[in-house]
Parts: sequence; C-alpha cells; structure tokens
Amino acid sequence: MENVLIAGANGTTGKIIVNLLKESQYFRPIAMVREKEQLEQFENMGVKTILGDLEEDLVHTMEDIDKVIFAAGSGGKKVIEVDQEGAKRLIDVAKMAHVKKFVMLSSIGADQPEKADKLQDYLRAKQNADEHLRHSGLNYTIVRPGALKDAEGVGRIALAKSLDKEGDISRQDVAQTLVRVLHDTTANATTFEILEGDTLIGEAVKSVSVAEAE
Repeated sequence: MENVLIAGANGTTGKIIVNLLKESQYFRPIAMVREKEQLEQFENMGVKTILGDLEEDLVHTMEDIDKVIFAAGSGGKKVIEVDQEGAKRLIDVAKMAHVKKFVMLSSIGADQPEKADKLQDYLRAKQNADEHLRHSGLNYTIVRPGALKDAEGVGRIALAKSLDKEGDISRQDVAQTLVRVLHDTTANATTFEILEGDTLIGEAVKSVSVAEAE
C-alpha cells in the first residue's frame, strides 16, 4: 500500500478523503494537521498523523510518503500565506522527496481569476499554486471543482478541461475524484474541471486517462 499525505486533513473535505483512503486497498492515509489538538481524532480512527504547518518548514512531513493530496485552505483568511505559498512549499518538499504524484484541489476560475465576480485574490492564489505544480517536474493532477456543497454525493460528475460554466458539486464527489486520480495510470500531468453531472466518477476520470494516452 502507498502512503498518501493529506494536507488539510482536518478540513471538511479533508476528513472525507481520510475516510475514503482508510477503506482503500491501495492507499494508506497520513493526516497532516496544524494543531496538536487535532491529532487525537485521527489517532482514535487508527489513522497515522503528522504535525505540519503550511507556513513553516515541511521537510519532515515527507518521510515515507508516496503521494500527496493538497486539500488545505485558509478559508479566505490567508490566501497568499496558505493557499499559494503553503501549497508551493509543500510542492517543493514533495519534489525533494521524489513523491510519485501530487494531487491538487484547486477551483473552477483559477485559470482566469481576473474574470471572476468575486474571490479574485483566492483564485489568483490557486492559479499561482497550480502553475508552480505544473512546472515542478512532479507528476500531478489538478482538480478544479465548482462551488463545494455539503450535500450527499451523487457519484456522477461532469468533467472537462474547461466546462465553460459555473455550478456546484458535493464535497463527497470531489473527495472521490481526488482519490481516484491517485492511481499511477490515471490523469497524469492533467488539469480538469468538475461539476455535478451525469457520468459515473470512475468513467469520467477514465476518459481523461484515455485521452491523455492517445
């Protein structure tokens, strides 16, 4: 089994990712949290944890890590320090550690933040982090969902390099997509957008991998 570091494990989406990986036969979750008080909940689940602050040195977080999912966010409070520079810092130490794949949770609109009606600073931070990952030399997948909602997942999405529309998607379906693309043969060096849709998540992700192989 491969060890997967989840940055932002204590967040709403991060917790879903940890639970999915805990049930996986391929991956073992390593929950990265910022506060000591956040360790206990994961340890009680039998999930290995590590303390890591995206604003501090992160070299120690990469020991025995095979892959990374970046699902952290500042909630709009520190978009430069966390969403941009924190992501870049984790990408850099992942590269030094020869991590096999880095999966980035980004956002629809991050390709053209100047066109957004709101959250321009956040989207620009995500754009800069995404670009840093693309040019890092790491294998990566960048997943850009629409607005996240807490509703039950439907297991079906719309997926394209660019969907040319706005919309929403459940955190559960986003988490499922992030876990799917961890596989070595899936959506390598690829950026795509997702919304709630009609295609089974596995089929949608597979279509990206087939197109990439052609």
